[in-house]
Amino acid sequence: MKAIMDVLRGVAIGVANVIPGVSGGTMAVSMGVYDKIIGAVSGLFKHFKQSILTLLPLGVGMGIGIVAFGYALAEHTLATCLTFVGLILGGLPILWVRFKDSWAKKARKGAPVGEVICFAALLAFGVGMALLQGGDEAVKSLALTPGTAVLLLALGLIASATMVIPGVSGSMVLMVLGYYNTILDLVTGCVDGLVAGDFGLILHNVSLLIPFGIGVALGIFGIAKIIEYLFANFPSQTFAGIIGLILSSPFAVLYSSGALAHFTVPGLIVGLIIGAAGAWVTLLMGKADPE
Repeated sequence: MKAIMDVLRGVAIGVANVIPGVSGGTMAVSMGVYDKIIGAVSGLFKHFKQSILTLLPLGVGMGIGIVAFGYALAEHTLATCLTFVGLILGGLPILWVRFKDSWAKKARKGAPVGEVICFAALLAFGVGMALLQGGDEAVKSLALTPGTAVLLLALGLIASATMVIPGVSGSMVLMVLGYYNTILDLVTGCVDGLVAGDFGLILHNVSLLIPFGIGVALGIFGIAKIIEYLFANFPSQTFAGIIGLILSSPFAVLYSSGALAHFTVPGLIVGLIIGAAGAWVTLLMGKADPE
């Protein structure tokens, strides 16, 4: 049962990484498994078996979520995005309790100045990242060359590092850099090639995705070490910053995905209903012991 729940959490995290403006890290926080993922990634070599058992069901779920998501976002953009707003915000009550606990452990009197600064700065950062994104860029045609491999490796490093940080969308960063549609086209091209039995197309796309995937793995490992340090040494400031980033997410989701351009009254009603249900599900998952 625990493994099934982790697969479902992984699906939500994987889908979140595809939507511009939604952070997989934010979804992991909301689902109550963020600390668990960071600990497993940073301790991968020290506690290899335990880390793999922790990450495997989440990774399977993420893969399912990323591959199976396209239809919902394309056909029901507003309702899908509002659903994810609900899923994200549903984790705030538990996150707020953890912030208060970390502040209480400091046994300090006076205003939490550092925490307020972290909250405000990262709230502004989350909104600013959404505003910085450009329009829909054209899909770039990539040839498998050493230069392209280095570029894709660097894109993987940047995107994965931001995916891990709650409130910062890796897909939105790729959009700012002008490569979101290109990377998404490589993923969908693999699926199209598999359906059509075109192994040449599959091989071409997979060959380009491999350096990107290596960059993703390296970026996740590196940023996990940094975040683990922040949680250990500056817990209340870190939680305050994460809350700021999460509160910026609804704006980032709706602005970056173009959901408002697909506004319909039925879509709004359905999105609000499903979003409320999503918030409730996230709250229940967050309360469930993820260990």
